Amino acid sequence: MTDLPSPTPLHALHLGLGGRMVPFAGYDLPVNYPAGIIAEHLWTRENAGLFDVSHMGQAVLSGPAAAQRLESLLPGDLQALPLRRIRYSQFTNEDGGILDDLMATRLDAAGEKLFLVVNAACKGQDFAHLQANLPDLRLDILHDRALLALQGPKAAQALERHIAGVSALAFMAQQDFIWRGETLFVSRSGYTGEDGFEISIAADFASDFAETLLAEEEVQAIGLGARDSLRLEAGLCLYGHDIDTTTSPIEAGLNWSISKRRRAEGGFPGAARVQKELAEGVARLRVGLVLDGKAPAREGADIADESGAIVGRVTSGGFAPSLSKPIAMGYVAPRCAAPGTALSLIVRGKPLRARVTAFPFVPNRYHR
Repeated sequence: MTDLPSPTPLHALHLGLGGRMVPFAGYDLPVNYPAGIIAEHLWTRENAGLFDVSHMGQAVLSGPAAAQRLESLLPGDLQALPLRRIRYSQFTNEDGGILDDLMATRLDAAGEKLFLVVNAACKGQDFAHLQANLPDLRLDILHDRALLALQGPKAAQALERHIAGVSALAFMAQQDFIWRGETLFVSRSGYTGEDGFEISIAADFASDFAETLLAEEEVQAIGLGARDSLRLEAGLCLYGHDIDTTTSPIEAGLNWSISKRRRAEGGFPGAARVQKELAEGVARLRVGLVLDGKAPAREGADIADESGAIVGRVTSGGFAPSLSKPIAMGYVAPRCAAPGTALSLIVRGKPLRARVTAFPFVPNRYHR
């Protein structure tokens, strides 16, 4: 007997909106609504899309020197993180591979309290990893909170009507707001390449809040399908596909997430590999690929150079609605990583012509 996928607090709302539900990371979530993935994708690029991301793991890590202590498990610079600001980082293993990627928010001036958001499929192992390695710190897992993402160029104006002052929030900053007596943890962040917000709310109030936002003319419900195509166009990694335990942050092109101090000092699992790759280079590198034709290349397709030699593998691929063409990302030998390099993606034995392109595929429009 297999376990049935768990509902999120918005499950009934998804069904009422006609969501096509699929199991994902142990949850029952909408892949799309009646409008379809392409329409939902383009709506988010032009207006505001509301995503249910309640399957993600939310927790608060607290205790003496929590920010400093957490640095022993990841390469991000948490000690330098200002109050109520957010840092993207990765849990690494002793080989320098990525166990998961996450967002960490500093909740107090002393660095003794951090709000963490981790991936759904990894949250059990992530929380066990934290408890095993930082047993003297307190980990409060927020099982009773939903997480919504409102993304797109009109997200701020729609949210401002219900949460006064939220539009003044800086990119990668967090603040608590009150809505109908309930405390919302609001961050100006997301995973679409657009301006937007992630809103943590008590599960019992999530459906009412979502319906309030969906009543705004700029806002429509968006499913997992468009969430994936949006993050692919933005050149953002999906854990378990573009990054995993065999991938280092440097191979993945995530050098920007590791500060000068952390590069020099190390002190996190796999630091030796990361420092060596920063100094000497990598054996493979994540790149973007734009295909010449209309046929897409999916995860697992081999990548060949002009001589036909296999030089890498596709880790994500699909149709880019904003560009009306197929795109992909994958890992190739460094000699093939320069933008403009001609390569072929092997799909069912047939080579599809492609060129390396710089990330992102579609310009990011984060609030600055």
